[in-house]
Amino acid sequence: MSGLRNAVWRKSSYSDGGVNNCLEVADGYPGVLPVRDSKQPAGPALAFPTDGWTHFITHLRSS
Repeated sequence: MSGLRNAVWRKSSYSDGGVNNCLEVADGYPGVLPVRDSKQPAGPALAFPTDGWTHFITHLRSS
């Protein structure tokens, strides 16, 4: 996904601040949620449809 050079990435508040092995997401991209691996911040990002991501997270929380 192009256009992420100036993205502001964030981790879950449940992530351990000292360990760099979690997913990061960037807000502000209408219709998609960019996701990347915090261990490889210069690596590729995946772009998930926001409604699909919301469904995924809702399912995880209910499990």
